[in-house]
Formats: sequence, structure tokens, C-alpha cells
Amino acid sequence: MAAIKRSAGLVVMRQFDGQWCCLVLRAYRNWDFPKGLPESGEELLHTALCETTEETGLSDLELPWGDDYRETAPYSKGKVARLYLALSSQGDVSLPVSAELGRPEHHEFRWVPIEEAEELLPARFWPILQWAQVVIGAGSN
Repeated sequence: MAAIKRSAGLVVMRQFDGQWCCLVLRAYRNWDFPKGLPESGEELLHTALCETTEETGLSDLELPWGDDYRETAPYSKGKVARLYLALSSQGDVSLPVSAELGRPEHHEFRWVPIEEAEELLPARFWPILQWAQVVIGAGSN
């Protein structure tokens, strides 16, 4: 049995006009969260933060809900994505050029309500969106 190939990323949340929205990225026809593979020996939370900064330009990310995470079920030859919940209260998203690719990794970004994210993202992310919604709802007054 092949080893699990684990990536790490963030469900980045921000409020717009009092409504919570999450950041989704598009590469070709596929919508995703910012995430990537860890360097050898790298902690997955560190990977998640670094990959998000590399892919979006957002660097002032906070973890007000702690370092809890959820993982996708295995997909695409056994890959698993671990996602943490982060807050971006400031900063503009950019899609920087990847040194490896010579172009941005993604073609588009959107801040969308969780319901819209469910329409864009693959079904493997739906339980993670539901978890994020519960956590965000539990943390609001």
C-alpha cells in the first residue's frame, strides 16, 4: 500500500460587510484552497502558512480559532489535504509568479460565502467547509 501524500493549507476567512467569506483559488477549471506539500521535516501548520503566503501574497494571517484542523478523505491516488482555519483581517490578495513555474500557480481568486464555496469546490472539501462554518459561527456573537 502506498504512503499517504499529505499537503497542508488554509481556509482563509475574512468579513465583508458583516458576512464571513473564504478565499478560493482557481487553477484552470479547478477551484481549491491555498495549500502545498511540506518540505522534508516541516511542520504542516508551517507549510500551510508559507504556502498561503506564496500563493496569495497574504502574510499577516492569524489563527484566532487555534491550530485545529480537518483533513480531506484520500483522493487522486491517495493524497490527503490538511486544512487549518485562518483569519485575514487585512492585506490584498495577489497571485505572485511562482519561481518554479515562471507564472502564477492560480488564474483567479475570489472571496465567497461558504455556500458559494461549496458550489465551486470539489465535494472532498464540503465537510471542511461545514466544520469552518461551525467554528466561525461558534466564535461570533
